[in-house]
Amino acid sequence: MERTIYREIMATRPVWGLAVTLGAFIAAAMASFFYVEHYGHIVTGMNNQVVWGLPHVFAIFLIVAASGALNVASIVSVFDQTVYKPMARFSALLAMSLLIGGLAVLVLDLGRPDRIIVAMTKYNFSSIFAWNIFFYTGFLAIVAAYLFVQMSPGFPYSRVRVAGTLAFVWRLALTTGTGSIFGWLVARPGYDSAIMAPMFIAMSFAFGTAVFILVLSALFRLAGRPFGDQMMLRLGRKLAIFVAAVMYFEGVRHLTNLYAAEHVGFETFILTGGGTLTTLFWLGQVVIGGVIPLMVLFHPSFGKTAKAPLVASVLVIAGGFAQLYVIVIGGQAYPMEMFPGYEVTSGFFDGEIASYRPRWPEVLLGLGGVAIALFITGLGAKILRILPTNLSDANVGLNR
Repeated sequence: MERTIYREIMATRPVWGLAVTLGAFIAAAMASFFYVEHYGHIVTGMNNQVVWGLPHVFAIFLIVAASGALNVASIVSVFDQTVYKPMARFSALLAMSLLIGGLAVLVLDLGRPDRIIVAMTKYNFSSIFAWNIFFYTGFLAIVAAYLFVQMSPGFPYSRVRVAGTLAFVWRLALTTGTGSIFGWLVARPGYDSAIMAPMFIAMSFAFGTAVFILVLSALFRLAGRPFGDQMMLRLGRKLAIFVAAVMYFEGVRHLTNLYAAEHVGFETFILTGGGTLTTLFWLGQVVIGGVIPLMVLFHPSFGKTAKAPLVASVLVIAGGFAQLYVIVIGGQAYPMEMFPGYEVTSGFFDGEIASYRPRWPEVLLGLGGVAIALFITGLGAKILRILPTNLSDANVGLNR
């Protein structure tokens, strides 16, 4: 094994082209923001029943994936898997970038983004939203410090392990807080479940690993640097474990809801009678995001090639968006039971299934958050010594 050398990526023509493309998406998101700011949320598909729309799906995906993108760094510092050490710096950078992209979408979608100052200065500690502000800012600070000690040769490895362990614990707390946003909303039968917190942790592992594989592979291809097949297959095997864990927790959640009489109506709605939501659940989440990736990764021939983790990662990300769409939108579309045991009728859509169709400003806001995350990642790789020059199997000690 040779000594790992880190170098910035060169500003080649493809790199500039990618930067311009991402900049165009960011500009489109800003234009969408000013459009919604001027005309109000009436120009989106959101309404009084569905107040968290497609931008929240993008934001939650990026926030959850940010925690999971730190997997590789945690494996090195906490579990002593030194074979992944050359990728630890990039893991920390990608985690921070994804979180910033997700938070940017949330701020742009507030309608009154200046109100974020109120949320940051006046806290209601009985609200999980207030706690999450500390989780998010704390995550950025801790991971930034973790990256700093990794890149500073003067710090002993024991300091790196301490920072890595703290980042690992904090990321679990962050994802638990994000899942608890839904799990503690007892008024919504689609959210009220304690298993939401561990399921979101499993989702973060799967989504973050998938994003990590794709972004790292793309940067190595742009930089013309070798990436070993065995290393890619190792990442693919970890992705398979995380995908199976997500399917397990999702299965337990739905079986538990079917057992509880108060949730049977929601389960019937999502599993059989939800129209687009039902299709997204079975086809998008279960088949595309779960079954097919596992078949790809465990295929006797194709599963042993370096392309299998890349294909599986794309499918997992698509299935992840479908899963979060079903959770976020489906949980709001199904009506709340205002007075158990009674039928409520009014002019405010009580007891009715809410309709929601995302519109182009929401799509642009969400894609803008993704572009912000990728742009920060690329900028970090350009100005900092984050990426190793060689991740071939021979260089990292993974010879056949």
